Amino acid sequence: MLEARYLPVYTVDDYKKWKGEWELIDGIPFAMTPSLLGKHQKLTAKISHFILSELERNCPESEISAYVELDWIVNDITVLRPDVSVSCKDVEEYLKEVVFEVVSKSTVLKDEGLKFEIYEREKVKYYILVYPDIKKVRGFKLKNNKYEKFFDSDTGTLELNICEKCNIKLEIQKLF
Repeated sequence: MLEARYLPVYTVDDYKKWKGEWELIDGIPFAMTPSLLGKHQKLTAKISHFILSELERNCPESEISAYVELDWIVNDITVLRPDVSVSCKDVEEYLKEVVFEVVSKSTVLKDEGLKFEIYEREKVKYYILVYPDIKKVRGFKLKNNKYEKFFDSDTGTLELNICEKCNIKLEIQKLF
């Protein structure tokens, strides 16, 4: 088995030259997996639609925006592409208040492990995991620099306090 010291470490500059869909985590490239039968994209679109509708209804004067699959350059060796992200400020600042990841069998280890740790380290306020195969949502909120699970259900309403003046609610059963 190769030791980590022999593996190349790639940077954002390398990432920008690659063809195809990639994420870069601590200098290691990860090919984005194709979604099965559009289920992933359909759910991502629904999440984005619900969030945009809630923002328009509850936060019309705000600068909050939702983004689908927008690269987030975390540092020189890490670029993530959350399925849906919400930011209270201009996206060029790469600040994220909420990140949604649609979890599949092929991404579960990365979503529940690597990305969980990075989003926690980077102080993303909410990390929401959406499981289409079991029709369930798990929500984590940053508290004292650590994620605490605050939502774990296939029913009910997920409530998020995005910014000081903006709260949104997502009805879980409507997602699926």
